[in-house]
Amino acid sequence: MANGSHVLLAHAHPDDESCATGGTIARLVAEGHGVTVVTSTQGEQGRIAVPELSHLHVDQDDALGPERARELDAAMSALGVADHRYLGGPGRFRDSGRMGIAANDRADAFWQADLDEAGLLMAEIIREVRPQVVITYDPNGGYGHPDHIQTHRVAMRGVELAADPDAALDGPVWDVPAVYWTAVPRRLIVDELTALATHADELGLWVDPDPAEYPDGVHDDEEIDVEFDVSAHLDAKAAALDCHRTQLTVKGPYWVLASGRGMRIQDREWFIRVKGGHRTSADYETELLPVAAR
Repeated sequence: MANGSHVLLAHAHPDDESCATGGTIARLVAEGHGVTVVTSTQGEQGRIAVPELSHLHVDQDDALGPERARELDAAMSALGVADHRYLGGPGRFRDSGRMGIAANDRADAFWQADLDEAGLLMAEIIREVRPQVVITYDPNGGYGHPDHIQTHRVAMRGVELAADPDAALDGPVWDVPAVYWTAVPRRLIVDELTALATHADELGLWVDPDPAEYPDGVHDDEEIDVEFDVSAHLDAKAAALDCHRTQLTVKGPYWVLASGRGMRIQDREWFIRVKGGHRTSADYETELLPVAAR
């Protein structure tokens, strides 16, 4: 950790870290910052993009979790991450599946996790690694998935508990200086999806028929604080995405989900700062770490 600073990223399932923050992770590691990635579940309920692995689905062998865990190990290597953890250990919490399905109600589903109990698990990690920055999702989890929403709640509760001297935790308190939520600028996503839709057939992609209604982690431009340039780390980001073959396929400059929905592999990643102050200029900021930690 040449720069003496640390960033913790809290994600819901294997592949989320690469889809939402793969370039950021690769850049931070390359710059010598410490990076810890915490994953809430092994993604046991996920859809499967590769037909020959369809037997792993929850409705057949129910063996997707271990395969996604292997994919995540490979993605961590591609991004250069040495410190990856499952919240509470591997298998502590199970993928809850999409909102409203029976899997949400399983006793071991992450959606059913007690917020303070899971928050303490996150706070333990925060006190141990003492990050200058914590990154997670917005309150809707980016797109309304139960585990993404719960990851947001648990990460934010973990930040609170880590700074609470009365919390039932070991180690000295740690007040995280900056907290960010992942985001995508609305203007950019509408423009990109509109342009992509004109080539969807030739690319073999499915694109939302009304890009303006695209819901996944989209925020108005003025809400966003940081545009982080990851263009020098696109190869690492694409390699990490390519590791998650049960969930998506990399096709040149695009990544395609099991649903067929395609998106460009972005050379920038965007963040809303919810602790540490909103930007004061009209332009995006370009750095994530507080000045003292750079």
